[in-house]
Amino acid sequence: MTYSSTAIVALLVHCIINNDVIRNQHYRNTTPAGKTYRLLVLSVAAFYISDILWGILYEEHMIDAVFADTVIYFALMAATVFLWTRYVVNYLLESSWLNKALYYIGWFFLAFITVVLILNFFMPVMFWFDEDGVFCSGHLRYDFLIIQVIMFMFSAGYVLFISKGKDKSAKRRHRAIGLFGFAIAILLGIQVTNPLLPLYTVGWLLGTCILHTFVLEDMKEDRLIELEEMLMREEKQKKELGSARQLAFRDSLTGVKSYNAYVEAEQDINERIEGRTLQEFGVVVFDVNGLKRMNDTHGHEAGDRLLKDACHLICEMFKRSPVFRIGGDEFVVLLEGEDYQNRMSLLAEFERQAEENQRNGAPVVASGLSAFRPGEDINFRKVFERADARMYDRKRFLKSKEQPSL
Repeated sequence: MTYSSTAIVALLVHCIINNDVIRNQHYRNTTPAGKTYRLLVLSVAAFYISDILWGILYEEHMIDAVFADTVIYFALMAATVFLWTRYVVNYLLESSWLNKALYYIGWFFLAFITVVLILNFFMPVMFWFDEDGVFCSGHLRYDFLIIQVIMFMFSAGYVLFISKGKDKSAKRRHRAIGLFGFAIAILLGIQVTNPLLPLYTVGWLLGTCILHTFVLEDMKEDRLIELEEMLMREEKQKKELGSARQLAFRDSLTGVKSYNAYVEAEQDINERIEGRTLQEFGVVVFDVNGLKRMNDTHGHEAGDRLLKDACHLICEMFKRSPVFRIGGDEFVVLLEGEDYQNRMSLLAEFERQAEENQRNGAPVVASGLSAFRPGEDINFRKVFERADARMYDRKRFLKSKEQPSL
């Protein structure tokens, strides 16, 4: 239990300070960095549990069990390093080649250790236990730990380099992340020659305390500011109800938001993209099939009914998202929150309904979806253009399924 005692204390402290993150209460993982941080916290907790079991099993000389736990131990160690690099990449949101290099290095490292651990079952390249049950290090264990030291040092130095020119609050968070990277790299370097010292566990205990104090608390503060801004926007919208401006933002035929509202929403999204306060949203572009033919054959009143029915179909499917009519037969839906998370299932159901309507002679609407890609999409237009192209692909597909007229 002597070896395990450090990991037991680390696990208790870890669960206490990260209780809201682990249980996902009051903490909202709505950003890539937030999601990755929660996965990192969970993987570190799993690593502590593995480290606790290792000490107990090793002292009891349960060789088969401790061998299996050692494999899990190294796998979880690799997972924590991988998720650490992912967290740094997602937190910084930089488009530089260094950020991309760190991203691919993380994937390469995870693949490398997976292959090595599988290979270790057949030849002891990573570790083994001798006849007396003593843990022995293979040459690749040293390579494995040294690579981790390099990765932590590289990511820490990179974060500190990026911190130049940041505001005071951001600089403090960047320096905290960099300090953690250097601290765990030093402790891990010492453990290279002392395999039975739980220094990696100590490093993560120190690191998660630093991250919780200087980074996560600031993230929570930023989230509160964001919520306050959302409440202010809602209050502003309420005050605008009944005004002439509100009327101009409502399509008179269908009752959904008008093109003017769409232009303002696009400007707002572009500002949030530029300010890096928006990390995920989706765009669905719709086009009502057969409107011109309906107008020419049955008159504009029939065409208006077709548009209303098509709009109703869109609104019923995407109930939690704003719907805009941006042209004669074109509609756009902006996906955030729950509809964004369920976007693929919603689109699949909408497409199924469109094909059923085509068979039954009901309104048919072509659709195309695209999601925002942080670091690649510089504005809203890029996302819209992809969705628009997919909508036209869908329109051609539906056209090919039409029954020929007799």
